Amino acid sequence: MFIVFEGLDGSGSSTQARLLKSYFESQGKEVILTKEPTENPIGKMIRDCLQNRIELSPRALQLLFAADRAEHLHTLISPSLNQDKIVISDRYYFSSIAFGGIDLEFEWLRSLYQSFLQPDLVFLLKVEPKTCIERIHKRGTPMELFEKEETLRRVWNNYTLLAELYPCIRLIDGNENIEEVQAKIINIVKTQNTL
Repeated sequence: MFIVFEGLDGSGSSTQARLLKSYFESQGKEVILTKEPTENPIGKMIRDCLQNRIELSPRALQLLFAADRAEHLHTLISPSLNQDKIVISDRYYFSSIAFGGIDLEFEWLRSLYQSFLQPDLVFLLKVEPKTCIERIHKRGTPMELFEKEETLRRVWNNYTLLAELYPCIRLIDGNENIEEVQAKIINIVKTQNTL
């Protein structure tokens, strides 16, 4: 099973991905937890761009995301799924469409990923952009390229559109406490016929 967590920066996707991995392991399942951008050379270049160390055009950045994702699928996600492992990814192509769509054509971005593996489940955590920015400030890390409240509002609008287009996306209220969010996610996972 391939599960993805999505949401604005600061929405809690990384935390919930880790918690779901722990839940599956407690059930005796073998789980791979991964994230995008990856740690491979392409992923590192993307991080340099997001952290304003290098500057790329929006289109070049999105093509790097696609290349990083293709390599991620080839080297980790697909082989793990073929070994009947559960794969949980903190972000996938929905992020690229939602974030990239504020500068580029939404349909062009969607077309990049037409042939990419679609996840079984996508948990989209809904948290107000203002709350996300507050959470990012609390981390004490420098703000990245997209981490501005107005930018995140536009990104969320794209996520909302994606939720209408892809039946695999489940909208989760990420404003509740961590345990409540986790309980909702586990409840959805339990209802899937594939487990």
